[in-house]
Amino acid sequence: MLAVQLDQGCVSVVKRPKPRRRKGYALIRLRCAGLCNTDLELQRGYYGFSGIPGHEFVGEVLEADDERLMGKRVAGEINLACGKCDWCACGLARHCPRRTVLGIVKHPGAFREIIDLPERNLFVIPETISDEYAVFTEPVAAACEILEQVRIPRGERVAVLGDGKLGLLIAQVLHVHGAVVHHFGRHKEKLRISASVGIHTAIAAAKLPAAAFDFVVEATGSPQGLAQAVQMVRPRGTIVMKSTVHGTVAVDTAPVIVNEITLLGSRCGRFEPALRLLGSGKLRLDPMISARYALADAALAFEHATRSGVLKVLLDA
Repeated sequence: MLAVQLDQGCVSVVKRPKPRRRKGYALIRLRCAGLCNTDLELQRGYYGFSGIPGHEFVGEVLEADDERLMGKRVAGEINLACGKCDWCACGLARHCPRRTVLGIVKHPGAFREIIDLPERNLFVIPETISDEYAVFTEPVAAACEILEQVRIPRGERVAVLGDGKLGLLIAQVLHVHGAVVHHFGRHKEKLRISASVGIHTAIAAAKLPAAAFDFVVEATGSPQGLAQAVQMVRPRGTIVMKSTVHGTVAVDTAPVIVNEITLLGSRCGRFEPALRLLGSGKLRLDPMISARYALADAALAFEHATRSGVLKVLLDA
């Protein structure tokens, strides 16, 4: 099978043996996958990664123990937990200390023609959701996770920092929830996507609103984002941290302590609410798809994804 290989920053397409199906696992033929910022960070050296990246995908089940999955279109939860430890037993399998992570930690990713994942990780895609939209299941789940972690009342003013792919999804998810979202970014053309659904938008200038929001979501993908969020949040407010940045992020902790600010890390989310939201048609995703490439042209896709102003780049099998 064809597979995308990352090694010391270089992207290549190689031939690899098809995975052998283990008990409890399914083999899935890739239909479509999406490049996200984490893949680009892996290319830059995040986690010291070398291997097959990719974790946003939709595919068709070729082999499985569960016959009900055969031939179904599925998306896959990226954390492969042991299923036996205390964390798994209390419903926190995403934090299993023995977990591997699709395309990130010790499990080959989705940028390959045949993917192997545990059947318990798979979610059937409703027929009403296209492949292109289904690719967004994992990042939409990450956006929905904020509402699992924090109680944000409807009508509450919330700031979202960052107008990249995840920032745009977070702004839309919180807007659909009923929050009054103020979306700050550096690119007018990206912010237009948020503005088109009724979200307040503003260019993130050198001087941002100070102590103006009880909730700030930081999704800039930059080392400076957290410091900006600290400036914008009110005393005893909450900052939801979504950025994963290669390298150390420096932040002055004095205002965090003096103003008793809650810093909340937020990562993956459950797929069920994401699929419901995708099926509702309330998210505007078409303007977020910047380009499509064949899997064999993955090197070109990665290069395209690094260009200024580019959002989601898709890989078609």
